[in-house]
Amino acid sequence: MTRLGHEFARPELLIRALTHGSIASATRPDNQRLEFLGDRVLGLVMAEALFHADLKASEGQLAPRYNALVRGETCAALAREIGLGNVLKLGRSEMLSGGRRKDALLADGMEAVIAAVYLDAGFDTARRVVLNLWRDRLNSIDEDPRDPKTALQEWAQASGMPPPVYEQTSRSGPDHAPVFHITVRLANGQTAEAQGAGTKRSIEQAAARQLLERLEGRK
Repeated sequence: MTRLGHEFARPELLIRALTHGSIASATRPDNQRLEFLGDRVLGLVMAEALFHADLKASEGQLAPRYNALVRGETCAALAREIGLGNVLKLGRSEMLSGGRRKDALLADGMEAVIAAVYLDAGFDTARRVVLNLWRDRLNSIDEDPRDPKTALQEWAQASGMPPPVYEQTSRSGPDHAPVFHITVRLANGQTAEAQGAGTKRSIEQAAARQLLERLEGRK
């Protein structure tokens, strides 16, 4: 994991951070406890960075930026950028089901690795590693970076409607690389569709984005 920019004094911490529950045993613990800790370390680093980056921003402005930086999709994207999926230690069944490409496993692994750095070298080093990995995203974060599903739900609520409904209209492809077709529908009958490979949530986000763009174009 040279892309982390940290050389471990205790490499066993990194090994544990990369060990998924599907291959864990009594003598080889999984990364769940590290994931718990890493989530908190990441949260503090991001909150601190955002707090100092914009001294005039209100809590209401900082919160969606924070959520965009720490959510699972972002952690998974960073994990892909450093090739973390290639070194995850998975059981055979998890490997066959495409575990190295799953957002949830990649996000959990990324958080566990952050915790491993923290335990190995302390908070200052963990902060440096996190800020280095997240630098581009911190520098380009939108003023209102709400994910499309959240933004569409808030739009519906502001318009006096119940939350949008997402329907999986079809699924194809192998189990390790499914292709979803999702339709999102508002109570007033407006709909949008999206199709693609990836997680079901990511395709729901794409459908929500299309419907938001259509709604905003009508304002």
